[in-house]
Amino acid sequence: MTSKPLNYIKSLAYLRDGFVPASEANLNIASSPVLYGLSIYTVFNVRWVAADKQLYCFRLADHYKRLVNAARIMGFDDFTSHYTAQQFEQIVLELLRKNQVEENALIRATLFIDELIAGTRINGLKNSLSMYVYPMGEILRRSGVHACISSWQRVADNMIPARAKVNGSYVNASLMKNEALLNGYDEAIALDLAGHVTEGTVANLFLVRDGRLVTPATAGDILEGITRDSVIKIAASLNIPVEERSID
Repeated sequence: MTSKPLNYIKSLAYLRDGFVPASEANLNIASSPVLYGLSIYTVFNVRWVAADKQLYCFRLADHYKRLVNAARIMGFDDFTSHYTAQQFEQIVLELLRKNQVEENALIRATLFIDELIAGTRINGLKNSLSMYVYPMGEILRRSGVHACISSWQRVADNMIPARAKVNGSYVNASLMKNEALLNGYDEAIALDLAGHVTEGTVANLFLVRDGRLVTPATAGDILEGITRDSVIKIAASLNIPVEERSID
């Protein structure tokens, strides 16, 4: 069977307890994720190696752990009681198989409060899982981008936890990105309430300075990115010093 270029609209998605056409993987307008952004997610890349005819998921175990930790931080039900790491992996592999993926792609897995008109409550409500795959594109040009400092400040960790990828918190990032685009830039850099650099709208930041890497510390209002961690580990393997500290 020959694979076709990945088309999200015509693909299969995972919703609740099974696979459905992506066009039918919808949520009610009165649901908690729609009304209040009460959902958490992780997104990871899948690399297709044509020579091996194999797909490789980027740090899948760590992305599972991120969902588990985010659920705990947000007061959702224990994710591990519904989906073990092995079950999560099997859903990912089945999603790729059913869609005959033979190209670089991204998978977005979301855990959401699956209730209608439940108000702003979280604890004790039903949780459900969704997952879909889509083509990998360039988020930012590799040749370089024009970035600005946003006039919007990064939401503080004691407002919405930065260590959990909470869907509702991306209103903050969307305002920054929109402002940047309207003013002729490609991306925005966010500052925290103290005026320190935090991150971009969907990425951690590194500076290259005097032969070393400098990146905001995790004690600040940043996501502890899995890609960020990979960069730090690669730098260590190459004996490149990395400083994690506040950046003005």
